Amino acid sequence: MKIAVLGAGVIGVTSAWYLAKAGHEVEVIDRQPGPALETSFANAGQVSPGYSAPWAAPGIPLKAMKWLTMKHSPLVLRPGLDWQSWRWVSQMLLNCTEAAYERNKGRMVRVAEYSRDRLEDLRAETGIAYDERTQGTLQLFRTQKQLDGIGKDIAVLRAYGVPYEVLDVEACVAAEPGLRQMRHTFVGGLRLPHDETGDCFKFTNALAQLATDNGVRFRFGTSVSALEHDDSRITGVRTGSGVERFDAVLVACGSFSPALVRPLGITLPVYPVKGYSITVPIIDEDRAPVSTIMDETYKVAITRLGDRIRVGGTAEISGFNTRLDPARRETLETSVGSLFPGAADLAAGSFWTGMRPMTPDGTPVIGATPFANLFLNTGHGTLGWTMSCGSAQLIADIISGRSPAIDHADLGVARYA
Repeated sequence: MKIAVLGAGVIGVTSAWYLAKAGHEVEVIDRQPGPALETSFANAGQVSPGYSAPWAAPGIPLKAMKWLTMKHSPLVLRPGLDWQSWRWVSQMLLNCTEAAYERNKGRMVRVAEYSRDRLEDLRAETGIAYDERTQGTLQLFRTQKQLDGIGKDIAVLRAYGVPYEVLDVEACVAAEPGLRQMRHTFVGGLRLPHDETGDCFKFTNALAQLATDNGVRFRFGTSVSALEHDDSRITGVRTGSGVERFDAVLVACGSFSPALVRPLGITLPVYPVKGYSITVPIIDEDRAPVSTIMDETYKVAITRLGDRIRVGGTAEISGFNTRLDPARRETLETSVGSLFPGAADLAAGSFWTGMRPMTPDGTPVIGATPFANLFLNTGHGTLGWTMSCGSAQLIADIISGRSPAIDHADLGVARYA
């Protein structure tokens, strides 16, 4: 088939790769001048299947009220939001139950574990390089209450056979020697030894080149204004060049996906939850992290990328506002500076913000739609990099009419009907 992939972030590019490997003629269309220039550009750098969990969890409503009063809050809620924003927030709150959390985390871990395996296969097949490290993720707890609250997450990890280690302070330091001078600031950690790290921007660009070499056509600087349709099929993709015909269309536009499919009568509750990152040069190797640390208190990820450290976090609910807020940078610097003091030149860091395409239940939307030749691969939130290869292989199998390797019936847009 001739297939249009709309979006050239990590989800769109991986989807194009696996569709091309399945034998299709693929065109990727994106308004930016190159791959991975929006949400995939400077994310936290984690490939963390074991840490895949929905933000909607029991106790979050009460925690959110507390966070909103903190100086370095992991949650920022801007006033003046529209009804779609409040609707999304209310849907997320409805998912903050024990049953919903267990169901949603199970879905997310299923996709993420599958994706990690596909990424391993891709590295073996292509030799792709992207400042990757395969040294695990350490979730660090600064209080005993945080450490005592990991039982539900461990239960899901056990259910899906995900290896984990509960570490005391000294074991945390053994895993991450750069923490030794600040060992008095935390009480323990949860380590996921099979998690990985890497530069999503480098990965996406390298894979885009490999895809080009395998016949995929990339069309940058091209905006899609509408999808034309009849009662059952997409009949054309409207761009500035006119209406173009494809046998199938895959929407992988992240936070911009709902606006594209809404005129078709498809309700896609994907919201742009704003995140921030800083990327700082390492100035002392001995004090720097070796992999990824999740700072549970600030909900911040600290990741080693070659000779740099990427620090990412914050959930800001403010619509498509792309303003860089200096207070959010201060939070990121506080987290990394309090755990790895002297490791990096914070003043020399680059500051970035991006829109995470979040669903209320945390689970991505992957699958078919009421239109026979329209498909979705979007809504991955903070886990687009983690879930990219698995989501792409899954949607390539669905579009190709093949039986996917994992269950997918509960991942589609029909769950919101």
